[in-house]
Amino acid sequence: MKPPGLRLPYTLRGRLSLVALAAAALLMIVLTVVFNAVVRQRLQQQADDHLHTRAAAIAATVDASGPTARVVEVPDDEALDADVWIYAGPVRLEAPPGVAAGGPLGRAADALAAGGGRRCATVGGREPVRLCVRPVTGAAGASAAVVTAVGLAPYRSSADTVLYASLALDAAILACTYALTRLAVGRALRPVRTMTEQATSWSALASDERFGDVRRPEELARLGGSLDALLDRIRAGLRHEQQLTRELSHELRNPLARIVAELDWWRSRPRSAAETRAACAAIEDAARSMNTICDTLLDDARHSTGATRGATDVRSALALLAARLSPSGPVEVRVATGTGGLTAGVPRALLERAVGPVLDNAVRHARSRVGLSARRQDAYVRIEITDDGPGVPADFAAELFRPGRRADPGDGHDGAGLGLPLARRLARSVDGDVHHDEAHRHGARFVITLPAG
Repeated sequence: MKPPGLRLPYTLRGRLSLVALAAAALLMIVLTVVFNAVVRQRLQQQADDHLHTRAAAIAATVDASGPTARVVEVPDDEALDADVWIYAGPVRLEAPPGVAAGGPLGRAADALAAGGGRRCATVGGREPVRLCVRPVTGAAGASAAVVTAVGLAPYRSSADTVLYASLALDAAILACTYALTRLAVGRALRPVRTMTEQATSWSALASDERFGDVRRPEELARLGGSLDALLDRIRAGLRHEQQLTRELSHELRNPLARIVAELDWWRSRPRSAAETRAACAAIEDAARSMNTICDTLLDDARHSTGATRGATDVRSALALLAARLSPSGPVEVRVATGTGGLTAGVPRALLERAVGPVLDNAVRHARSRVGLSARRQDAYVRIEITDDGPGVPADFAAELFRPGRRADPGDGHDGAGLGLPLARRLARSVDGDVHHDEAHRHGARFVITLPAG
C-alpha cells in the first residue's frame, strides 16, 4: 500500500520516466557499492605494499649473521626508526619514540612479531593504523622481526572523497537519465498524440481519412490499423443512424400527410357525426400505420427483423396497401392474386414496408394504370408491380437502388430516392429481394419476392 500523499504520475511519459529512473538508480547503487569496495580494497593494498617496502628497507639494517640479531647503525637512522619495531626473538630491540610499550600499538606489534611469518593487522579507532611484520632469519639461526606501521587516515580520506564524488556523479547521471527519458518518451509518443487527435477529429466529422494510408513504424502501424477498424465501426454506425433517420422520415411522410389532410378537410366546414367518425377512423389508421412503420424499421435496425417469422395473407395486405395508396385521380390500381389463398412467411408490417415504397413509386409515375399481382413461385411469393409511366431510363438502371439517387430530381414528384433501397433492404433481410425487370417495355415493372408461408 503506497503511503498517503504519494501519487504516481497520470501520464505514460511520467510513469515510464519513473521506471527508467528507478532502474538506473538500482544499477547505480550496485555499481557504486562495488566500485567503492574495490577502491577501499585497493587503497589498503597500497598501504600494505608501502609497509612491506619499508620493512624490507629496515630489515637491511638488521644483522642476523651472529648468534643474536643486532641493529646496524646507518645514516638518517631516526627517519628509518619512525613507526618501526625491531625484535630479536621475543626481545624488542627498538620501538618508535613516543609509543607506549603497553599501548594498543605496542601490543599489536608484539603479537605480530611473536606470531611469525608475514602478516598485517589494523588497530582501530578514530585514526586507524595498519601494521605489517617481516621476519629476518640469519645464516647462524638467529631470528629477528621488523614491524612497520602507517596511519590509514589519508587512505580513508581518499576513499571517502571517491565515495562522495561517485555519489555526486550518480545524482547527476540520474537527473540526466530522468530528463532524457522524458524527452525521448515524449518524442516517441508524439505520433500517438497526433493520431489520437486525428481520430477524434475524423470521428466527429465522419471523414474518410485512414491511418493506414501513411507509412509508420510497425507498432504505430498496428495501432493505426486498430484505430481504422474503430473508425470504420463509428462511420458505419453514423451511416446506419443517418439511413434510419432518412427512412423513417420517408416512410412517415404519407401517413402524416394523410392525417393533416383529414384534419384540414374536417375543419373546412361542419361535418356530420358519420363523417366525423370516418375522419377519426382514417386518422387512427394513419397513426397505426406510423406506429407500424417505426416498429418495423427499428426492429430491422436492431437486426431482429430477419429472425422474426410470421404469416401474412397476401391478398388482404395488398388490398389494404392499394386502398391507402390509390389516388383520387385517373390512376387505377388493380390487385390480382389468383383464385386460391396466398400466404407470405413474413410479418405483415414487413410485407407492407417492402411492397409499399415500390407501389407508391409506381402510383406517382403512372399515367393511368398500376397493376399489382401476386402468385406462388417455388418457395417464394412473387409480387409484380407494373405501371404505364415513362419507365426507368437505361442509363439510370445501375443507380436505381442506391440511396438518395433519383433519375430526374426535377420531375415534379416528391421523393428523396430512399423508397426502393429501403424495400430491397427489408426484403433481403428475410432472404427475399426486389429487382427491376429491364425486359418490360411501355412503363416499368418491379418484382418483389418474399418467402412463402
